[in-house]
Amino acid sequence: MFKFNQDEKKTKKTKVKTEESEKIKNIKFNILAITCIILFCAVLAPITLQNDTFYTIKIGEHILETGTVDMQDPFSWHENLPYTYPHWAYDVMIYLIYNLGGLTGIFISTVVFACVLGIVMYFTNKKISNNKVLSLIITLGAMYLLKDYIAARAQLVTFILLELTILFIENFLETKKIWYGVGIVIISILIANLHCAVWPFFFVIFLPYIAEYICNIDTLKISHICSNKLYNSKLKKLEKQKVKYANNALKIEKIDKKIVEINNKIKQENINNEKSIANRKKRREKPYKIRMVKKDAVKWLIVIMVICAFTGLLTPLGDTPYTYLYNTMQGNTTESISEHLPLTLINNKPLMIVLVVLIATLVFTDVKIRLKDLFFIAGLGLLMFMTRRQVSMFVLFSSGILAKLIADLFEKYDKDGTKEVENVMTSTLGTVATILVVALFMVLQIKTQAGDKYINEKSYPVEAAKYIKENLNVDEIRLFNEYNYGSYLLFEGIPVFIDSRADLYAPEFNKTEEYPEGRDIFSDYINTSNISRYYEKTFEEYDITHIILYKNSKLRMLLSKDIEHYNELYSDDNFVVYERNAD
Repeated sequence: MFKFNQDEKKTKKTKVKTEESEKIKNIKFNILAITCIILFCAVLAPITLQNDTFYTIKIGEHILETGTVDMQDPFSWHENLPYTYPHWAYDVMIYLIYNLGGLTGIFISTVVFACVLGIVMYFTNKKISNNKVLSLIITLGAMYLLKDYIAARAQLVTFILLELTILFIENFLETKKIWYGVGIVIISILIANLHCAVWPFFFVIFLPYIAEYICNIDTLKISHICSNKLYNSKLKKLEKQKVKYANNALKIEKIDKKIVEINNKIKQENINNEKSIANRKKRREKPYKIRMVKKDAVKWLIVIMVICAFTGLLTPLGDTPYTYLYNTMQGNTTESISEHLPLTLINNKPLMIVLVVLIATLVFTDVKIRLKDLFFIAGLGLLMFMTRRQVSMFVLFSSGILAKLIADLFEKYDKDGTKEVENVMTSTLGTVATILVVALFMVLQIKTQAGDKYINEKSYPVEAAKYIKENLNVDEIRLFNEYNYGSYLLFEGIPVFIDSRADLYAPEFNKTEEYPEGRDIFSDYINTSNISRYYEKTFEEYDITHIILYKNSKLRMLLSKDIEHYNELYSDDNFVVYERNAD
């Protein structure tokens, strides 16, 4: 007896030591993973700023100076032009960062957000796949695919929030803890204020979970219950008829026969129902390709989604979170902006490789995919091919699914394979080697950015803007400029004809009492710049006084020949400024 107790104590001690060893190893690997992700993601952030960053800074400044979101554009010279401020909270945040650290501060914030996105994605992928090694590898790959979307724009912050939403949903369905539900609601409020154009997409995340839950509803059971109720109703009617015709032996005999028939049908249906349920259970236990997992907590997730649907009202933007995306899709701006155009897969070879791996895993192996994951891949894949900007969403949410599929593959054919890799990576030599590999990528990436500046003078009219401010009255001129650098001009305090806030210049967004149909400034710009509309007609309509153009633009080649009406005031290697003689 004493020996038995000693053996039991030794077993418990061994078990405790093993658990402690696993915890320590888990912590070591997570620290290594976070270190690698920070080193990797830090160099993905571009030094050169995108055009949207410039207007973001100025809008944030305007909101803080006026103390309100006035829903009116202050930066173009078009009068009474309504503006929806779709990411007002992000604009304020970026201006505060700029106010503290200038353009360097904005660059550092982009690096920090990129690192945070990578870390959140790693933990989300680890939660879904339950495999640390694959989660790290796939997270690094996904972040590389997302490098073109890493910029000082509102989308970077919303990527973090959307990835957190997946993590919170997965934890909520597993633990049913209310705090995860509260976190999801808070995320909805943040997205509605930080980037309301993405807010409707927040609800897309819920749909695969809900669709899987609906598909898991036991229709056989419901059908059986309904059928039984119908038979019981018939039996009750027949019992009443027996009472009514108690003195009529012939009718009583017929009624009894019907009662027997119905009872026989009920017994047969019960037998058939039990067989069907048993067969269905077998199919679900050993599915061919698609696994269906029943999560009872999804019904509470639906409640959370309904609550989130009202959080769009918790903004100073009115109904903009509900209408912005719809109005954008109704307009014609999406046809002329590259990120809204359909995806050409051959131009994105890394993504093509990912799709091949994903399809090959599903087709040529016996690994099984969850129904909700299939909905995710199919839905996001369709959106991605419709508009290339959704590539980011596909990569963001599909990375965890791919990690899960490959983890299942290893679990089936090489259960301890990734465990051995994990052991090697957490050893002293393995840790050093892993960090050196990531450091090598850092060096190569830094070399590609060597010599880059925050503001690219080939893309933005730095010197031309100085000339305009020093030699022209910016409050009186009516300047025609091009779309890609309009944001930089307004950043320099020069009122613009157009900038990269495409929605501002589309009739769906700028309707007023004076212009009930709205003003299609965007189309006027597009048609004029590509020479499909006579430029003088546009200039006369808008009373243009000055023009700034890229030196290699089509319009510039025409104006340079019309020396009678256009006087060249300034020229450098990239830009030219004209004064228009309207006489």
